[in-house]
Amino acid sequence: MRFDVSCVGLTILDILGRPVERIPPGGNVDFIDEIRLTVAGTAAGTVIDCAKLGLRSRAVGAVGVDEKGDFVTDTYKRYGIDTDAMQHVEGVPTSATILNVRPNGDRPALHVRGASDHLNIGERELDAVCDAKYLHMGGSGLLQAMDGPPTAALLKAAKARGCVTTFDLIAPNDTTMEIVAPCLPHVDYFMPSMEEAEILSGQTEPDDVAAFFFDRGATTCIFKWGAKGSYLATSGAAERIPAYRIDVVDTTGCGDAYCAGFIAGLNQGWEVDQACRMGTAASALVATGLGSDAGIESFDKTAALIGTTETLG
Repeated sequence: MRFDVSCVGLTILDILGRPVERIPPGGNVDFIDEIRLTVAGTAAGTVIDCAKLGLRSRAVGAVGVDEKGDFVTDTYKRYGIDTDAMQHVEGVPTSATILNVRPNGDRPALHVRGASDHLNIGERELDAVCDAKYLHMGGSGLLQAMDGPPTAALLKAAKARGCVTTFDLIAPNDTTMEIVAPCLPHVDYFMPSMEEAEILSGQTEPDDVAAFFFDRGATTCIFKWGAKGSYLATSGAAERIPAYRIDVVDTTGCGDAYCAGFIAGLNQGWEVDQACRMGTAASALVATGLGSDAGIESFDKTAALIGTTETLG
């Protein structure tokens, strides 16, 4: 296979500022310390971090024919990420978000859905999209053209071609389970946040949440759990992987970084629990700076956190 990982789905330009304590009234101005532009989203944020962690990475998403789309593709190329499978959609803007990052790390957002809703992977694109050891599907829930059966078909095709599949989503609501359910039998590692998994399942105890997805075809569940770390569950066992103690600046993209670290760990031949610890380390580094690509420099520097950094218990 040509690539280590193919990251498919939500592609966003993030415009972040910190610290934002208030929106000034009228036409007034407040001054803040930092503003950044980053490539983000449940697929795009992950592919950036995968590339930083040394994986041969392909980005599969949709951007508009605009200045934001140019920024996304230029950033990919700067990190050595393949862009041949990116789609450029006329007449709609690149998906984008304005994030006002509060002093405590909270990040209220204003989002334009844009081109990611138009991503469309058909039969002709499957060989290129699935030309990787791992296929990460990220952003179900904000991928209007792909959500549901098209994503299930892509994941099924990826499995048939020998890919290991990982799956993340975003912004679940009362109807999201309808688009997730057909995908689960074709997913090796189901990786939402615990909050998202609780919303989808209607359960609150971690074992019950996992059981809900096992009953619908999932094989391994990894629920990202904020300060609690993450929860790794198979049909026969479960454990909590603790978070690392760090000074939090901004939690934007921490879940995407977790997925990247996890995939990078698997790619090294690590066991699943150790790959989860690599995901935890990547997530911790991202939280130490502004934006979804902050903190991560390399695989070795990220892995160095494991066993040397205090956990939260």
